[in-house]
Amino acid sequence: MTWVAGADGCPAGWAAVFWQGPGGPPPRLRLLPNMTALLEAEEAPTIIAADMPVGLAQRAERGGRLCERETRKRLGARQSSVFATPAHLALAAETYEDACRLNRAHSDPPLGVSKQCFNIFPKIREIDALMTPELQTRLRECHPELSFWAMNRETPLPLPKKVKSAPHAPGLELRRALLRNAGFPLDDLEIPPIKRKDAAPDDILDACACAWSAWRMLEGKELRLPGEPQFNAAGLRMEISA
Repeated sequence: MTWVAGADGCPAGWAAVFWQGPGGPPPRLRLLPNMTALLEAEEAPTIIAADMPVGLAQRAERGGRLCERETRKRLGARQSSVFATPAHLALAAETYEDACRLNRAHSDPPLGVSKQCFNIFPKIREIDALMTPELQTRLRECHPELSFWAMNRETPLPLPKKVKSAPHAPGLELRRALLRNAGFPLDDLEIPPIKRKDAAPDDILDACACAWSAWRMLEGKELRLPGEPQFNAAGLRMEISA
């Protein structure tokens, strides 16, 4: 049977959930050090849905790429989970100050970079170094909150997964219930011994949500935002799917 994978960046690298879809064997979680390890995993997933930007624009726009603005519109109170990505050249920055300086030089009006987005620059750079239009047929950008929105009958979730950077138990339980109701066998997920410092509970749930969306992508049933994708200078689609 065909495998798909959902991936969420975590302190250990990537939380990757491998799944063979409804009716298949239990999904399995592994922590992998980098995206290359995921691409070369023994399961050879046909689709990898990753919670990380793919395809940055040459110039930044207020609110980020069109795909981010379109995603944000659907999430209601959860829209702050969608970061505005920087101009591609800003990725070269090693300090937050340099990232803001480079982004201001490649945006009109001049725009800075959020601290949250700067913190995931290493993961964005990792994917950016690998990505080609051919690989993008396999490695797709996803956003777990958009996945949960889709599971929730295209309705914004009323509860956050974190409050003041700490796990929010009711919000996490809501997302667990959505996964179960959507047909993802969360209770059968094979989880190896992991430390919280390597991957938090919300990292694992987000990877499960991305795996659910990856199966939808395999079946051609996913939502793609925007409906007509934009392309960056490298020919990569700037879209978010779920």
